[in-house]
Amino acid sequence: MNVAVIGITGLVGNIMVDILEKRNFPVSELIPVASEKSIGKKIEFKEQKIDVRTIQEAIQLAPDLALFSAGKRISLEYAPMFSEKGTTVIDNSSAWRMDPNTKLIIPEINAHTLSAKDKIIANPNCSTIQMLMALAPLHFRYKIKRIVVSTYQSVSGTGAKAVGQLENERKGINGEMAYPHPIDKNCLPHCDDFTENGYTKEEIKLIDETRKILDDPSIQVTATAIRIPVLVGHSESVNVEFEKEYNLNDIPEILFSFPGVLVMDKPGDNQYPMPINVYGKDEVFVGRIRRDFSRDKALNIWVVADNLRKGAATNTIQIAEYLIRKNLI
Repeated sequence: MNVAVIGITGLVGNIMVDILEKRNFPVSELIPVASEKSIGKKIEFKEQKIDVRTIQEAIQLAPDLALFSAGKRISLEYAPMFSEKGTTVIDNSSAWRMDPNTKLIIPEINAHTLSAKDKIIANPNCSTIQMLMALAPLHFRYKIKRIVVSTYQSVSGTGAKAVGQLENERKGINGEMAYPHPIDKNCLPHCDDFTENGYTKEEIKLIDETRKILDDPSIQVTATAIRIPVLVGHSESVNVEFEKEYNLNDIPEILFSFPGVLVMDKPGDNQYPMPINVYGKDEVFVGRIRRDFSRDKALNIWVVADNLRKGAATNTIQIAEYLIRKNLI
């Protein structure tokens, strides 16, 4: 299978290449794609060094699969050009997520909705993916009525520029700023741009994407997204209210039985998920599982995952693996 990776020199693009190799994805030809400034560079894949190409060259090659991680503008412009060539596109940006004709996919939850006609497939926001990996199995059992989520998101979610800002600040270097304030020794209640209603775009994504993926517009969601001085790994405090009553003792088993979710919940032994635990892992970790005594049928959980892997690169490649297994590409 000929596979193009668009934005291959970025944080997520690099990890995509690593995952393609480690999961033995059936790549007959890798087509590395990046901006003009990266032309001349080489990407190493399966002990081969491969020249980076322009996106126009990649379109003409009409690959079987194009994995996009180059931002909304690039995806809006070029994803349709690939799909017109018969290429299946899986896009990591926000460009197509809320398009009514585009599927928004977390494979463990709703991959069954995909068909061969889906030539552009959207990968959800990293925060949405990890939250719904924890909530979907509970929703299937008890039906979610309302979600209150606060996120604590690492700087890698913003990109390489933000990682550079944090590293420079820790070294006492005045460098390029990704954020309007220092991030080291600080936390910013500001992920993405603010909208007219006072919520940030990141918070709106959590609301809209949850309803679309679970196919339930009745679910009430409110979110606060916070950027913290951690390099990799997003954390979330999630309060969820169900339609049905639940047995607290059943919750860990329900979560642990869901593919891709691991329970780490022994607070008496200081065992609970933290970003340092999840770095480089593909699973979503859940802990601090406890009843909310202030509301009926409500639960508190703490959810942590590597935002560059399951929150982006791994989820993308899992979608592609599903398409192959079901002969949809």
